[in-house]
Amino acid sequence: MTNFRSGFACIVGRPNVGKSTLINLMVGEKISIISKQPQTTRHTIRGIVHKNDGQIVLVDTPGIHKPKTLLGSRLNELVKQTWSEVDVVVFCVPADQKIGPGDRFIVQEINEQIRKPKIGVLTKIDLVNPNLIVERLIELEKVSKDLGFDWDEIIPISSESEENVDKLSNLIIKYLPEGPELYPSEIFTEEPIETLVAEFIREAALEDLREELPHSLAVTVEKIENAEDRPIDKPLMKIFANIYVERESQKGIIIGQKGSKLKEIGSLARKQIETLVGTKVYLDLQVKVAPDWQTDLKELTKLGF
Repeated sequence: MTNFRSGFACIVGRPNVGKSTLINLMVGEKISIISKQPQTTRHTIRGIVHKNDGQIVLVDTPGIHKPKTLLGSRLNELVKQTWSEVDVVVFCVPADQKIGPGDRFIVQEINEQIRKPKIGVLTKIDLVNPNLIVERLIELEKVSKDLGFDWDEIIPISSESEENVDKLSNLIIKYLPEGPELYPSEIFTEEPIETLVAEFIREAALEDLREELPHSLAVTVEKIENAEDRPIDKPLMKIFANIYVERESQKGIIIGQKGSKLKEIGSLARKQIETLVGTKVYLDLQVKVAPDWQTDLKELTKLGF
């Protein structure tokens, strides 16, 4: 395959600038969870984009921020470690907000730590008028020039209308090294099913919850097995998972009156999981308390951070 390119691209930005939505759209499958709550992404989730002239392994990272807990510090370390392992860095900033100190901090970190192609992306352009798009693009160019470097590319996109999303894929491929396919064409993620299932459960739990609660949520998948004695044409996957919170009062919020909230979480998550695995799913959810797990090294390790 002549001039075929393949490699890794990291999508970075502060929390809730549209990184996960963009990756899901580029990959063509849902692999990263989406929520209006900040710091939704807690792991580096990898999705694979297949094109005729290249293959991109996209890495969705937690939004980089000023940490308030040990978990926050670990997430920032995870992002910076990922930066060192990729071929291209894609920095996202939303068109409906002015570029602020948080954005400038990330751009400065990128400039100081990365000597690889950098693409500036203005997301959510469907939310603003054309004049404001131009203004934001000028701001994006200026923030790099103020630090003494130029973006290799700058592009405005909309995940809602899909404007320029395919063009962004082509730009990333342009900066990848020549090389063979890294994954077969039918593979869209290298994440184990346990990771994706846990993330879908957490996404369901984030729906309509109080603002302070999402940071206290963690999910582990204890067991996945196929139900026995089922007809071949009607398989059933059985999943047993735990939702962890930090306080007993939070446990009550998750469970809800007479278990109503937990049932809602299970129903939402099960639909997503069934789409992922292509079969019916039995989902058993338990809510447990791990006091102050975000600041406890032992608990963080136990929960996979």
